[in-house]
This record gives sequence, C-alpha cells and structure tokens, in this order.
Amino acid sequence: MKKIVTLLVFLIFGFTQAQQLNCTVTINTERLPNPNQQVFKTLQTSLSEFVNKTDWTGSLLKQNERINCSMYITLSSNNSDQFSGTIQIQSSRLIFNSTYSSPIFNFNDKDFSFRYTEYEPLLFNPTTFDSNLVSVVSFYSYLILGMDADTFQMGAGNQYFETAQNIANVAQQGGFKGWSQADGIQNRYYLITDMVSPMYSDLRQVTFIYHSGLDKMSEDLKVAKERIKSSVLLIGKFNSVKPNAFLTRVFFDAKSDEITSIFSGGPSIPVTDLVDVLNKVSPLNATKWSQIKY
Repeated sequence: MKKIVTLLVFLIFGFTQAQQLNCTVTINTERLPNPNQQVFKTLQTSLSEFVNKTDWTGSLLKQNERINCSMYITLSSNNSDQFSGTIQIQSSRLIFNSTYSSPIFNFNDKDFSFRYTEYEPLLFNPTTFDSNLVSVVSFYSYLILGMDADTFQMGAGNQYFETAQNIANVAQQGGFKGWSQADGIQNRYYLITDMVSPMYSDLRQVTFIYHSGLDKMSEDLKVAKERIKSSVLLIGKFNSVKPNAFLTRVFFDAKSDEITSIFSGGPSIPVTDLVDVLNKVSPLNATKWSQIKY
C-alpha cells in the first residue's frame, strides 16, 4: 500500500512540475482548400499538451506562476504531410499587486514549415533534430521563458536563451528556413544570436528596468512612470550606437500600445524628451506616440 501511495505522489508531483507555461495553441486552416479538420484538431491538441506539459526548466511552479502565452499558427499550404505558414508567438506577465498582464513578446515568424503525420508523438530532445515542428515550438518556449525571466532580474534569462540557441544550432541540419543567417535578417537565427550577444546586453537591461517600473505602479505611480521613462531613454542611447536593431523592433512590437497608454494619463511627468526618443527609435509607431499627452 505504501508503494502505491508513493507512486501516486511521485506521479502527481511530476505532472505538476512539468508545467511552466500556460499556452493557448490555435491552428487556423482558413487558407487551405478542403483541409482535413480532424488532422488539425489532433495536431492542435497534441501541440497544446506538448507545450504545457513538457518540463522545460525542472522548476516547480504554482498555477498562478505559470507564464501566460499563445501560439497562433496560420497554415497557407499543405502537400500530403508537409505544411507551411506562419506562427505568431505572444507572452505576458502579471504586474506586481495588480490584475494587469504586461505584454512581453509579440513576434510573427513567417518562415514556418514542417512535416506532420496524425498521432505522431511530439518529443523534445535538445541534442538532436527530429522534427521542425518540435524544434520551432521548443525554441519559442525557451525564448518565452528567457524573456520573462529577464523582466524580474537582469540576466536571469541566460540559461533559457542558451538552450534556445542550442536548439537553433542543431535545427540547422534539418534544412528548414528560419534557422540560418542566409534566410533573412529578421528570423530565428538573428533573434537568438542577438539575444545572447553582449552587444545587446543594454537592451536586456532596459527590459528589467522597464518592468521594475511597472511593478512599482501600485506603490507610487509617478516614480514608476519616471523609471519606465528612464528605460526608454536608454533605448535612445543604444539606438545611437546600433540604429534600427532587430531587438529594438521586437521590443516595441510588444510594448508600443502599453507605452502610449502609460504616458497618456496622470500623474503627468515631462515627456518631451521621451516622445523625441520614441520617434527616433520607432518611427513606425509615430501615430501612437502622437497620442502621448505633454
């Protein structure tokens, strides 16, 4: 009897431990002519279980500590067991003493192709390449973990980014697009290469300072806004050395709406220099920056 109880405890603990992400996986097949919906329902269920039940870190997390994220896959072509399309990855985290979730990552990967046969097992092995589907989803799972960790402590995402880079290196042997520097300048290769490069450490520091400001909003809103502003001004300094950096764009793809909202309400602080910097580092969002109140 004791052995049975021990086994049950082990199984329950193992199941609980293997959940660091709370991810919603969606597969859109509207662009496919006459898709076999059953196959995609199976794939969506399998991917959801894979992302949410894989033990990515070995850390035990409570339900409310799991990272909220989503993977939205839009398929545009299908030939037998081969599929291609895009995958949109988003993640967020709760701000201290609030119910507000701050967007951390928002990226649309347009080089997404894979092979899949219904009911095939999805198994993650960081040292071998078996499936581009598994490699891409695993890569972004670790990227989500790393970017989330960086918001709480400077450099805390290093271990996750290193695993993501290893996945990228191993996946190059598969021959699928998105893993090589020859595939473009805004793909998975450059995303992780820049993330682990010391040249971009200042941008990762910005992420921590920015979110430490958000976490202070429940204590002192004005001090919090000043801290958030200081982090954005640091991006301006970085941009003068490394203009139009890929990671700068990634940052604002997630944060542009939030920044506009933060500085469009009270208490007011000087924002002239802030808006100037925002227009220089992210001119594509100029319409949003014009809504910030002086």
